[in-house]
Amino acid sequence: MLRSAGVGVGDEVVVPAFGNVEVAEAVALVGASPVFADIDPDTYCLDASAVETALTSRTAALVAVHRFGRPADMGALHEVGRRHGLLVLEQGESEAPYDEIAQRRQRAAYLDGKLRGVRTPGWGDGHTYQQYVVRVPGNGRPDRDAFARAVRGRGVECRVPVKTPVHRMPGFRRCVSLPETERAADETLALPVDASLTKRDMQRIVSACNALGGLLQPAF
Repeated sequence: MLRSAGVGVGDEVVVPAFGNVEVAEAVALVGASPVFADIDPDTYCLDASAVETALTSRTAALVAVHRFGRPADMGALHEVGRRHGLLVLEQGESEAPYDEIAQRRQRAAYLDGKLRGVRTPGWGDGHTYQQYVVRVPGNGRPDRDAFARAVRGRGVECRVPVKTPVHRMPGFRRCVSLPETERAADETLALPVDASLTKRDMQRIVSACNALGGLLQPAF
């Protein structure tokens, strides 16, 4: 899509650093330079004001990536694109059947009401909960990683959704201030909300998380 729109050598494309490296790789593949902008801490998608700050005279496009089943604020991003004459692209996520999404939402609502000591994602417009991502408070990554190990030790599968932001990866390292991206990478943890989970499974997730009080001493 970038190539067909004429984006190439000498151009810059604003992309998120929180997420998969494939978007930055696609920008580099057409000869353009990826420029990383910070995310909204609630949606984990590109923040329109951060995008505007990242623009230069070479900016030709921006790519919004919908994250964890919650859509980016495309209205605000399209407005930025309109004001600056930019191509606005979006990368979606694979869609699940409606009944599966409904069951995920049901399980997410249960966790929203029961979990203590972690920051739940809460309800958002159009959220399909492809991943149910909480934040573990404390001193960042040591607390989150210790929490994750303890939860797994209690028989609950969980995963760190973004281990390394793209602007820290070899080949894309940038000296750029992305505080919300950095904080999200250090604090986020995805808990299961699969449609196959039983009521007992959901109770086990809540018990495992709440038993830890949400906050552990840093792991060394």
